[in-house]
Amino acid sequence: MTVAGKIKKILIANRGEIALRIVRACRELGIASVVAHSEADTNSLPVKHADSAVCVGGSPAGASYLSKERMIGAAVAFGADAIHPGYGFLAENAAFAELCQQQDVIFIGPSAEVIRAMGDKIEARKIAAAAGVPIIPGSGGAVADASIAREIAEEVGYPILVKAAAGGGGRGMRVIETRAELDRGLNEAMGEAQTAFGDASIYIEKYLTDIRHLEVQVLGDGERAIHLGERDCSSQRRNQKLIEEAPCRSISEKTRSALCAAAVDLCHRVGYQSAGTVEFVYDNKERKFYFIEMNTRIQVEHPVTEMVTGIDLVKEQIRIANGEGLRLRQEDIRTVGHAIECRINAEDPARNFMPSPGQVSEYLSPGGPGIRIDSHLERGYVIPPFYDSLVAKVIAWGSDRTEAVDRMLRGLGEMRVEGIATTISLQRRILDSAPFRAGNVNTRLVGELMSQTAAAAE
Repeated sequence: MTVAGKIKKILIANRGEIALRIVRACRELGIASVVAHSEADTNSLPVKHADSAVCVGGSPAGASYLSKERMIGAAVAFGADAIHPGYGFLAENAAFAELCQQQDVIFIGPSAEVIRAMGDKIEARKIAAAAGVPIIPGSGGAVADASIAREIAEEVGYPILVKAAAGGGGRGMRVIETRAELDRGLNEAMGEAQTAFGDASIYIEKYLTDIRHLEVQVLGDGERAIHLGERDCSSQRRNQKLIEEAPCRSISEKTRSALCAAAVDLCHRVGYQSAGTVEFVYDNKERKFYFIEMNTRIQVEHPVTEMVTGIDLVKEQIRIANGEGLRLRQEDIRTVGHAIECRINAEDPARNFMPSPGQVSEYLSPGGPGIRIDSHLERGYVIPPFYDSLVAKVIAWGSDRTEAVDRMLRGLGEMRVEGIATTISLQRRILDSAPFRAGNVNTRLVGELMSQTAAAAE
């Protein structure tokens, strides 16, 4: 189906599997695609499958994928009407969204104002509270020094969680168990935040010890917003997601309804436009949920929502950016079955997850009923050492959670990636563990399983 409107050509300002995913969406919509790539990605699958491609700079991300000027220059040079930033890199960069607007290029995402407001975790908490969305007890703003941090910590009670205001992905984050650890933990978090994000601002919140990490997929057109259900992203290692699933089978329908309604209320509060994700923690003990942040972009784990709803989120992003408005109504959304995604990284679990770049000497993707794979891998492809280690996402759908788990285990058993180390074996171990099988998942499960494995090997 061809999209009617002003978007005829999209520049894809990203790489890897998400770039290929966007190329495919463009092809189905009858929109020309241009992949902007680094020198290291010249021979990648997204470049091969796109209608055209342009090298925007050297292999380091700073010389290519993070260069706002080179990306916008490529879009103008190739006559692209719009830029899709994917996730990571410039996807949540408000200055880039503003630059696109100045050059009359459509940024496929929310406005710069919304990106800036929701990207600042402190400001986002204030907006959520104003919208009536529950937030975790903690600091009302940035913490300026250790003396203020001590007062807040005493008020909310230990343990506390110190987090970078401008970041994500677990960087600039520290759990502080006691008063004696506060000064050191605070200094470490602020230093890491400054290095990673160029902003040392942090905030403090009560650390909940038995939680699930839940998130709600939303779509908005600036006037109206809907949700497409929740995802459970609790299977994590050091705050990095490994396995995601939809829906969450451990919460009540009442909680699910309230969770999703809160996400939509937040979208209405900010006039959200495009696809986005509102993230929460769910306290298993108190059975309460709390807002933690909003990601103003497409998520790595968006395929699990697509698998249970049948809705192509990337195509909806493009349609909304094209001015078509939100075509879907809340009553149109139906969730069928259960879906699980495993992130396959080029890392060696046996060597403390050391990155494993290099040439893929053999590659066989899984298949069969209920299996989808999003990957830019192929035999002979050389994984560069400059970027995130994600190389594939395997998604399994089943009529229920048990079937989805069984299909995922089958799929991972079929998958072959040789020449580099991957996390496939770790994913299989998690999936086949008794707690995961039973659905007894929290954010500590993976760490506990790995500790048990290490102890057994001694």
